[in-house]
Amino acid sequence: MKIVSYNVNGIRAALNKGFAEWLTSVDPDVVCLQEIKANKEQLDLSIFEELGYSYNYWYSAQKKGYSGVAILSKQEPDHIEYGTGIDYMDFEGRNIRADFNGVSVMSLYLPSGTNLDRLDLKLQYMDDFKDYIGDLKKERPNLVICGDYNICHEAIDIHDPVRNKNVSGFLPVEREWLGAFMEAGFIDSFRHFNKEPHNYTWWSYRANSRANNKGWRLDYGMVSEPLADRLKRSVILSEAKHSDHCPILVELN
Repeated sequence: MKIVSYNVNGIRAALNKGFAEWLTSVDPDVVCLQEIKANKEQLDLSIFEELGYSYNYWYSAQKKGYSGVAILSKQEPDHIEYGTGIDYMDFEGRNIRADFNGVSVMSLYLPSGTNLDRLDLKLQYMDDFKDYIGDLKKERPNLVICGDYNICHEAIDIHDPVRNKNVSGFLPVEREWLGAFMEAGFIDSFRHFNKEPHNYTWWSYRANSRANNKGWRLDYGMVSEPLADRLKRSVILSEAKHSDHCPILVELN
C-alpha cells in the first residue's frame, strides 16, 4: 500500500498548478489531503475518477474556503469515518478515516496556533485527539495517521530552532505532546528511515524560504507499532510544488 499525504493549501489552486499530472506520475494507492478549502460540490470529481481514484471522500469545514480534509483511493474502503464525533473538531473538517481490510488510513489536519485563542484551541484539540486515538486503537490497531500536524518535533525538524523556540509549531508543550503521542504507540515513519537534518515539508512564501530551504517539518506519516514490520519506505517528496507544503509518502508491505 502506497500512501501519499499532502496539505495542498487549496485543492482547486493545486489542480491549476499541475497536481493531477503529478499524482499520475507518483501513482499512490491512497491519497490523504489536507486544507482542501472547498466543498465537494465545487469540484469536478471526474478529474480524480479519470486518474483512477473512483473512491474519493471529502470532509469540508462548515466555514467556506477553509480547512477540510479528503481521502482518494483506488480501492473501495470497507468503511469511511467522517470526523471524530467531537463537535468542535468536526466543525472545521479536520479528520477523515478510511478502513481497508484491517489497515486504517487517516487524514489529519491539526490546527495551527497562530494567536492565543487558536493556540488554546490547538492544545485542547491535541489532548482530545490523543484520547480519541487511544480509544480507536483498541478497535483499529493498524493505524496510519497522515497529515499536517502543525508541529516540529525536534530541533532537527526546523531550520532555526533557537529563534523559533517561542513560536507556535515549535513550543515545548507542542513538542512534548508529539513525543507523548509517539510513545503511546506510533512510529514517525520518516525518521524511522532517515535521521538527517534539513528535511522539511513546509516553507513560508516569504523571503525566498523554499529556495533557501529554510523550512519546517510539519507533515508526518505516523504508523502504529503493530505495523512496524510492514514499513517499507517513507520519504518527503520535496520536488512537488503545488502548495507551501510538499507531500510525504509512506509505503507498507
